[in-house]
Amino acid sequence: MARNPKATLLRSFRMMLRPVIRILLRGGVTWKDAAEVCKLGFVEVATSDFGLHGRPTNISRVAILTGLSRREVSQLRRQLSDEAEPDMAPMNSATRVLTGWYLDPEFLDDTGRPLDLPRAGSGASFETLARRYGGDIAPITLLRELRRVGAIEKRSSGRLRVLRRYYMPSPTHPEAVLRAGSVMQDIGNTLAYNLALEDGQPTRFEGRATNEVLRAVDSRAFRAFLEREGQAFLERVDEWLATHEATPAQRKKYRLRRFGVGVYQIQDDE
Repeated sequence: MARNPKATLLRSFRMMLRPVIRILLRGGVTWKDAAEVCKLGFVEVATSDFGLHGRPTNISRVAILTGLSRREVSQLRRQLSDEAEPDMAPMNSATRVLTGWYLDPEFLDDTGRPLDLPRAGSGASFETLARRYGGDIAPITLLRELRRVGAIEKRSSGRLRVLRRYYMPSPTHPEAVLRAGSVMQDIGNTLAYNLALEDGQPTRFEGRATNEVLRAVDSRAFRAFLEREGQAFLERVDEWLATHEATPAQRKKYRLRRFGVGVYQIQDDE
């Protein structure tokens, strides 16, 4: 007997929610708090993604799609218009600085490895690197943050050494929560895109490799393998992206898009 499509969708939704709910409960968020955010999300997506002829969806259509009243849709739309976007600039700037340190020839030695940099100076220095890749974030702010998360260290010589290529905020830091939301959104966007395609249309790449009968004691070995191989793969992707980055002239001529790939460890602890 065929399963009810709506029931299947709601069951899948519940599966998606479980890790999110785990994060919310740890942060003291109740179901009522989350329900209000869900209402905002429904109105936001119905407005932006379900309009006709390329226009935003009108209030009546949003009300029909979401099951909310027209009055509540209007209130939530006003709330959305007044809401400030989360500030991802420090996170993005930190990532660009680390990537530049690994890829920009000015900050590499003769073997292609990142140089240990003085904090300031007219040549290759952290200040020069931060001003080139850090946007409008002050070099001292970037320095403190990258040292705080263990991405760079100060050597006994006083020079700064980069320890890893990617910015990863502490799990207890608000930026780590914002990053988690961004990662889940990226994965979800790919899945939603693929599910909405007509038969025969090319999908965006998405795949998994799993095995359900590994020994729990192999967890550390698997993590070490993934850290090594996954990091190497991400670095090759990073280099491809940097090579194909649009020039300033091309940015004025062509439409720009964000491209990338994510790698994450799968492990059931239940």
